[in-house]
Amino acid sequence: MLHYSYCNREIDWDNPKDLNEKINWLKFNSDTKSWSELSDKYAVRKFIEDSGYADILVKLYGVWSDVNEINFDELPDSFVFKSNNGSGTVLIVNDKNSIDKKEVKKLLKKWLTLKFGAMTAEPHYFPIKPLIIAEELLINDKTEVSSSLIDYKFWCFEGEPHYVWTCSNRSEEGTSLAYFDMNWQRHSEYMVAVTGYNASENDMPKPKSFDKMVEICRVFSKGFPQVRIDFYEVNDKPYFGEFTFTSEAGYMDVCTHEYLLEMGSKFHIK
Repeated sequence: MLHYSYCNREIDWDNPKDLNEKINWLKFNSDTKSWSELSDKYAVRKFIEDSGYADILVKLYGVWSDVNEINFDELPDSFVFKSNNGSGTVLIVNDKNSIDKKEVKKLLKKWLTLKFGAMTAEPHYFPIKPLIIAEELLINDKTEVSSSLIDYKFWCFEGEPHYVWTCSNRSEEGTSLAYFDMNWQRHSEYMVAVTGYNASENDMPKPKSFDKMVEICRVFSKGFPQVRIDFYEVNDKPYFGEFTFTSEAGYMDVCTHEYLLEMGSKFHIK
């Protein structure tokens, strides 16, 4: 029902073809234990360290299961609060002395109670113990093309990155998207503008650390039929963002069905 509401088509469970269908098939017909481990924004740090890429981790200031244990005096003036198991549960603190700490703790406490994945049919999030983490606030160094930090989202299929999506100019009004192949050729023909997302009007520059990001994607995505791996770049250095195994919960409507079929053809699930 969720898939139909976004994509206007039924899932062919017996012969899934496009990316959305295959993501949903994998949700319920494959071993997703590692999805849970790597989707946990705190637990994934150990995987990255063990893989030899600790240098791409954003600096961690603290992790808590009880918001009352947060000591703001021990945090820097600026940082980012996140929940480890959600999407969109991010609070940027530019100046801790100008926030209402009681209200902030109230918000963080609410995040800890959210049953993320229940309303979107993403059961691999259920085993993740909810936590609040505080990380370094990365500063956008590409202000000429984006008002916000740019996400570089690499679509990896069977251990090989094939496409990159950029998310820029994030605001309450929405986010700008641009789609690229691995030669950094833009493919605007695959973009579909929907509420909250629009095509980027800027020429997005290829990140300086692109080759490093590709190298890391090949290491991290090995053994998975499909996964999206996100990065940021600051001062030409890549920083790890997150693993996403169910992008938009498997109901992506921001690209054409032709593009979804093309991506779906890049990996096998049976």
